[in-house]
Amino acid sequence: MAKNKIYIIDVTNRDGVQTARLGLAKLEKTMINIFLNEMGVFQSEFGFPVTSHETNYLNANLELAKIGVLSPIHLSGWIRATVKDVKIAFSKVPKLKHLNLSISTSDQMIVHKFNGKMDHEGVIKEMVEAVKKARSYGIETIGVNAEDASRTKMDFLLRFAKAAKQAGADRIRYCDTLGYDNPFTIYERVKKLAKEVRLPIELHCHNDLGMVIATSISGAKGALDAGVDAYINTTVNGMGERAGNADLVSVILAVKYSSGFHNKYHLDERINLSKAWKIAKYASYAFDVPIPINQPGVGANAFAHSSGIHADGALKDRRNYELYDFEELGRGEPEVIETGRQIVAGEYSGVRGFRNVYEKMEIKFKNDQDARKILELVRYANVAKQKPLVEDELKFIACHPKIASKILTMNP
Repeated sequence: MAKNKIYIIDVTNRDGVQTARLGLAKLEKTMINIFLNEMGVFQSEFGFPVTSHETNYLNANLELAKIGVLSPIHLSGWIRATVKDVKIAFSKVPKLKHLNLSISTSDQMIVHKFNGKMDHEGVIKEMVEAVKKARSYGIETIGVNAEDASRTKMDFLLRFAKAAKQAGADRIRYCDTLGYDNPFTIYERVKKLAKEVRLPIELHCHNDLGMVIATSISGAKGALDAGVDAYINTTVNGMGERAGNADLVSVILAVKYSSGFHNKYHLDERINLSKAWKIAKYASYAFDVPIPINQPGVGANAFAHSSGIHADGALKDRRNYELYDFEELGRGEPEVIETGRQIVAGEYSGVRGFRNVYEKMEIKFKNDQDARKILELVRYANVAKQKPLVEDELKFIACHPKIASKILTMNP
């Protein structure tokens, strides 16, 4: 029986926001972090420390971590595995505690991406120097990413991972960057990697061939069977480049209920699926991408039965046609839609209507002066998002106005 655990590292705010034609405002990224924390996710890869327009948002979210709003979730940055990027990251975000450093390892990318600027030995040297430099800044945890690991020759991948461990890495991220692996190949490769290197393995899989959930959990099984912890990378609603990443809710459901995993492999006990419905709906709103009707757990049809045989069976005993309960995902409560008069807080709102919006949320201001301070922030948030703020966003701004101000501020 496996004693090690599967942990979730969500990368919505790093990989998910790289989805072509889409993106998130910094306030929306912050809300995603808050909801991931409520859901018990181990770590959020919350952004790019070397990117200037992320600086205020990253530092503000670390402030939220310090005061307990974003706790116990880890907030990790993503950079290239170069000394230069490490230096820039810590100059912009000096209180960063968790970091993933990434570099390509496959022959395809070493030859055709680096174009002769770096060979295999150079890749290892560059990564090792970056890891050591990050350690010199007092970083708490370091993950080393082997980009395109699934197309990397095994002997080189092993040498790379062992060098990362010796330099001070805490985890190796096995990146199935193009969704090239299948559940059988990734299991064998990750098991061999974990057994020989003896470090926890992160599984970062893409959905180019439609197998992303299967490869993610199969890779995790390989790590666990080798005797180390597994960390599965996810995004909310499977957002991500090209065909997307592993969907957060689907991965959790697969680990909890699939044959061969149920009661055999252990998921981080902090995971709270009752927040699944809330975070999926919010991400759909924030990205402006509808949840597919057949999305596991959170799709409109996930618990819908039409045919006579299925409806009859579900009514007799839900387990006839449902593996898990909708209540577990935070579903089942009726949703009230206002059809009468609505006062909405927007970029052109006045103080009277604005106070009415907050009073409906049972938040009252001492006077118009206090209300106007929050109103100004809400106006800026509307400009940044270009869509109305939801209740949780309005409450966040009212509760943490100074931090919200930093999140909404970008300096060129």
